[in-house]
Amino acid sequence: MNKICLCRTRHWRIVQAQEVCRLGVQLLVFFFFLSIVTHAQTTQLTLSEVVEMAKNQSISARQASTTKETKYWEYRTFLSNYKPQLTLSGNLPAFSRSFIEVRQPDGTIQFQPIRNNNSSLNLSLSQSIAATGGSIYATSQLQRFDDFDRKNTLYNGTPFAVGYLQPLLRFNSFKWDKKIEPLKFNESQQTYIESLEQIALRASGLFFDLLLAQVNLQIAETNLTNTQNILKVANEKYELGKNTRNEILQLQLELLKARKAVGVSKRDLEVASLNLKAYIGLQAEGKIELQTPTQPAALTLSSERAIEQAFANRSDAIAFGRRTLEAERAVAKAKGDNGLNATLTATLGFSNRGITVPELYRKPQDQQTVELQLDIPILDWGRSKSRTKTAEAQRQLTQYTVEQDKQNFQQEIYTQVTLFEMLRDQLSLTVQADSIASEKYRIAQDRYVLGNLSITDLSISFTEKDQAKRDYIYALRDYWGAYYKLRQLTLYDFETESKLK
Repeated sequence: MNKICLCRTRHWRIVQAQEVCRLGVQLLVFFFFLSIVTHAQTTQLTLSEVVEMAKNQSISARQASTTKETKYWEYRTFLSNYKPQLTLSGNLPAFSRSFIEVRQPDGTIQFQPIRNNNSSLNLSLSQSIAATGGSIYATSQLQRFDDFDRKNTLYNGTPFAVGYLQPLLRFNSFKWDKKIEPLKFNESQQTYIESLEQIALRASGLFFDLLLAQVNLQIAETNLTNTQNILKVANEKYELGKNTRNEILQLQLELLKARKAVGVSKRDLEVASLNLKAYIGLQAEGKIELQTPTQPAALTLSSERAIEQAFANRSDAIAFGRRTLEAERAVAKAKGDNGLNATLTATLGFSNRGITVPELYRKPQDQQTVELQLDIPILDWGRSKSRTKTAEAQRQLTQYTVEQDKQNFQQEIYTQVTLFEMLRDQLSLTVQADSIASEKYRIAQDRYVLGNLSITDLSISFTEKDQAKRDYIYALRDYWGAYYKLRQLTLYDFETESKLK
């Protein structure tokens, strides 16, 4: 009997051990997946990571990239205007069945029925000449005429011909486009880089909005814990008769304020987090934990250097020359369209006719064509002169406007460099103020516990500590905002001393 009980006991212990092992394994698996989920729900980001994410995957970045691509294909379209153009045109078929007017020998009119097909093909190769505004071309034509009523077929064609078309004393758009369009393309490339820096500036602002909300929540939660602890000490001192009921009520009021501040901070944190996620295109769910940027290393800047880089890199600097050229083009166009307009066309080739296609290429006849078209304004009541004077006045206005814009351009950069240096100094001061306020608060808290400080002075230390911490975040935001703004205005990285691409 004892042996049976002993066996049962051993069996029961084995079962218990197995259950404990199974429970332990389940707990390990649970905590493992819990750690994975917790880690997945919290995304830690630095300022540089947020900026890069915004540049790479935000909607604003995709818009800027699409605009850049559009400008690229517009430039390719411009370049194609100076390449040879091969064109095939024609009428296939060109059937007609109707009545036509036929004048008789006695002067009367008869309407005769017709039923024919007059088809044609034209293969041409043309090349524009930018220097003169003309074009040279080669062509080959084939025409077939079918008379279905009389059942005959005729062919007419130009096996080969070359020609030249030259506008005389007219505005040459090819010449001016060749000067302006490359500037517009280069301007669009720099505009794209500026757009990315604008995105970086916007992303840094949203980063610090969330960081400030994150710091405010930390401050609110810390203040709530400290207020609860101080209220506990104050209640003990009140029971001993060492403080007044008014101090207890004051601390209870501070406790209510601290709880309210925690709720408001959580709301602001959620809003700032959603705004940042939406802008940088972050699809991950859960919380974002931002790392406070360290105080940056001092940069050596000079206004002259910044202005030099801005004129070398900015799209506005390219636009100054482009706007001046466009005004000059408008004057040239007004003058070219107001005087004698003539077009000279000359063609040299071969032509023939026959009842079959091969006959067109047997002993073709010479073909020459010379044509001069004229358009001479005789009386326009001063309209041509008015157009020219208007364009010249607009050119003068553009020159003055460009000069003013250049001055504003330089002044903006000079102001930004000065502001950047001031904010850098201000940041150093706020770091010191934050350290002093934190130490002062710790001393005030210890003195209150010891009974050497009033509740009013402790509240003042509360406020000063919190404000110093917020001022430090504000100073960081202003500094980095000024830094990214300076990059946008110069398209130059002063840390690596290289142009932005």
